[in-house]
Amino acid sequence: MTALYDIIRGFRTAEGEVFRVAGTESEPFAAVDPRRMRVEVAAGASLRLAVLHTSPEVSALEIVLEKGARFVLTELFVSEAFAEVTVKQAARSLCHITAVQLSSANASYTVDLDGPGAESLLGGAFLAAGQEHCVVRLRTNHNVPDCRSNSYIKGVAGGTAVGEFCGLVYVAPDAQRTDAQQQNRNILLSETARITTQPQLEIYADDVKCSHGATVGQMDSEAILYMRQRGLSEAQARRVQIEGFVGDVVRRCGIEPLCEAAMEAVVAKLEKS
Repeated sequence: MTALYDIIRGFRTAEGEVFRVAGTESEPFAAVDPRRMRVEVAAGASLRLAVLHTSPEVSALEIVLEKGARFVLTELFVSEAFAEVTVKQAARSLCHITAVQLSSANASYTVDLDGPGAESLLGGAFLAAGQEHCVVRLRTNHNVPDCRSNSYIKGVAGGTAVGEFCGLVYVAPDAQRTDAQQQNRNILLSETARITTQPQLEIYADDVKCSHGATVGQMDSEAILYMRQRGLSEAQARRVQIEGFVGDVVRRCGIEPLCEAAMEAVVAKLEKS
C-alpha cells in the first residue's frame, strides 16, 4: 500500500466542503477520508479526483457537472467505510468513475443524467477475503433523451466473505434514444464464499438500447491447467487469473500512475489471501 499512499500524497489537496473548478486542471487532486464534500465542475471545465478511504467513517460526496464538464473520479477503499456518491450531470458532460474495494466497504452511487448528451462510465471491483463484506449499489437515472451510461462491476470473494451488487438503470418517460449498458461479473474462490447480484432495468421509453447481465461462477479451470502446464503452481495460476479479471477494471481508471499503484495493492491483497 505504500506506493498508493505516496502517490495520493503527491496530488494537490481538494479542500473545503465545496470544491469548485472553473478551468481545465491538468494535475489531479486528492481527498483522504472526506466526511462531506460537494464537487462542482463548471461548464467546459475538467477535473480528476482521487478519493482514498482509510478509516471506518461515513462519507458523502456530491458531484455537480455543468454543461460540457469532464470529471474523472477514482475511489479506493483500503479500510471499511460507508460511502455515498451522488452525481448530477448537465448536457454533454462526462463522468468516469472507478471504484476499488480492497476491504469490507459499503459504497452507493446515484447518477442523474439531466441534460442531453450526458455520459456516465462506472467501473467497479471488489476483493473480499476472510470474513469481509463488500457492497456496491448503483442507480443510473436517464432523465432526458440522448444520454449514455455504461457500468461494469467485477467481484471476487474467498473464505467466508460476502459480496453484494445491486444495480438499477432507470429510463424516464420520453427519455428516448437512451443507450444504457450494465454488466456484473463475479468469481467465487471457495465453497463458503457468497456473492449476490441484482441487476435491474426500469424503462418507460420505447426508443432505447438497454442491456444488463450478471454471472457468479468459479475460476476457469482450463486456463489454470494451461498455466500450470507452463510451470506455474496452482496458487500462482489462480492469482494470475484473478489479477487479469480485476485488472480489466482497475487499469481503466483515468489517473496515472494511480492505476498501477492500485494494481500493486490488488496483488498485495491476493498474496495475503
